[in-house]
Amino acid sequence: MTELAGIFPYIVSPIDAGGRVREAVLTRLCRDLVEAGVHGLTPLGSTGEVAYLTDSQRMSVVETAIQAVDGRVPVVPGVASTSVHDAVDKARRYERAGAKGIVAVLEAYFPLSESEAERYFLAIADAVTIPVIIYTNPNFQRFGLSIDAIERLSRHANIIGLKDASTDTGRLVSVINRCGTNLNVFAASSHVAVSVMLLGGKGLFAGPACAIPRQIVQLYDLCREKRWEEAARLQKSVWRFNELFAKYNLAGCVKAALQDQGYDVGDPIQPQSPLSNEARSEIRQALQDVGVLPVVSV
Repeated sequence: MTELAGIFPYIVSPIDAGGRVREAVLTRLCRDLVEAGVHGLTPLGSTGEVAYLTDSQRMSVVETAIQAVDGRVPVVPGVASTSVHDAVDKARRYERAGAKGIVAVLEAYFPLSESEAERYFLAIADAVTIPVIIYTNPNFQRFGLSIDAIERLSRHANIIGLKDASTDTGRLVSVINRCGTNLNVFAASSHVAVSVMLLGGKGLFAGPACAIPRQIVQLYDLCREKRWEEAARLQKSVWRFNELFAKYNLAGCVKAALQDQGYDVGDPIQPQSPLSNEARSEIRQALQDVGVLPVVSV
């Protein structure tokens, strides 16, 4: 089974006006991210606007990413659904396409009990032979997974990790203590990466790594080398991107940052609106501040 650790950017989904995936743009982006040192790629996350894609678009994004990296790093797509049948179907198709893991997300229309949520994740893990990482995000989900439930899920041989977006580091300590080596913990955002790595985390899944990969890889490397003060300083400098994501639109911000770097990834998928000139200016300034774009004298 493929070992998953390190920096996994959530990659954007470049879609043209006719609804087609801009495969050449996505291929170039994936290859450039690998050259920047990332340890894997995750299509079909929030940054990839998974909720706005058709099933055929999702499949095209996954296949394009897998072909682009040509086995150099694992591609670990997100599987998000409201039903077990649909989630299992997606997971199996992505595995057949060459995915090396799955980040499993449960969407909920009606409120669900904890046992129902567990059933969803277990069904995905039963359906594939590749590693499954559970993703919990209280901002988007209508259910909660207790530490007891996470511990039970960690006993499944295919469930190897947890990406928790609660930012509750105390909860993560409890998970690490209870699950031990059965479950690897991953940071869900660059603003808590150092804290999670200090606690024993294995890496980071996040949108900013798609736009500023070298800085996020450096952050991970500093943590691995236990150079915590330097890592903390770098984390503070990339925090600006999280502020902008919260202020505007996550995928829109990442796409705008990539456009400034020459990637024709297009605007956010409708009905989302393109970012304003003010927002784009702030994103450009943030890229200059971390050294991705040159500072332009006026």
